[in-house]
Amino acid sequence: MPLVVTPAVDGADLPGWLRENRDLVDSYLHRHGALLLRGFHARSVAEFEAAASAICPTLFREYGDLPREGDSDQIYQSTPYPEDRSILFHNESSHLDSWPMRQFFSCLVPARAGGETPIVDCREVYRLMRPELRAQFAERKLRYVRNFIDSLDVSWQRFYGTTDRAEVERKCADAGVGFSWAPDGTLRTWRVADAVLTHPRTGETMFFNQLALHHVSCLDQDTRQSLESLYGREGLPRSVYWGDGAPIDDDVVTEVRELMDRTAVSFTWQTGDVLAIDNMLVAHSRRPFTGPRKIVVALGDMLSRAELSTADA
Repeated sequence: MPLVVTPAVDGADLPGWLRENRDLVDSYLHRHGALLLRGFHARSVAEFEAAASAICPTLFREYGDLPREGDSDQIYQSTPYPEDRSILFHNESSHLDSWPMRQFFSCLVPARAGGETPIVDCREVYRLMRPELRAQFAERKLRYVRNFIDSLDVSWQRFYGTTDRAEVERKCADAGVGFSWAPDGTLRTWRVADAVLTHPRTGETMFFNQLALHHVSCLDQDTRQSLESLYGREGLPRSVYWGDGAPIDDDVVTEVRELMDRTAVSFTWQTGDVLAIDNMLVAHSRRPFTGPRKIVVALGDMLSRAELSTADA
């Protein structure tokens, strides 16, 4: 992982090949978790969009956590996060009521140094995890808490695509998300989600969540102290607890992070690379970088928890 696919002839039509071989591409993704399409010269947003659309004809257009890329309504910029910091492993939108089964990345401009997107097989993480810890995550689940604090994260207006509080409350209720409003207008949300799931198409069990991305122990010490002094432990922009609200020990998160780091693989981005992943089988991260890095993102093949429960039944 990833399986590297390169053209056999010059001038190969990547979107055309992907459309004609969609079943093969799906089988590759289910087996390997990730495909790196290299050497097809997809060096523009339009070319990337065509390639992603060939695998997922309907790309997701309502993702509030990432900024749009240019005029496209279904291609996003990568997460705007400080260049000198890592973005830790996570399965995209695994803390929400629906998530993309397919996620795509394309490198338009590689970083001068660093900036890799390490990936990890979540089946392998689950297999290698201590049985006691596996059972704990499966049974206790995770509670994600979010405070939409302006300037620290996306605003609730952008995330929910509206300035109408009543519409936000309706969307939260429909998604099974608890919510409250602070006197200053800050929105606080929470939801309980599985940390371990079964893939609906392969039947495999995997570690599927955003534990590292939300747990306070994963912040650097200065940032953690600063945020806690400003907002308190309950007021942090993002937090995660056990499903019953009990705190998750830092040592547990450290053990999981070290396991994922040991199991992960990485590659150096080249201009035009397209990475396709099965978002349930594979978690991704981002390393610090220098230089004008530009990675664009697309999401597709959305699955809701309700649909997953129906498939399990």
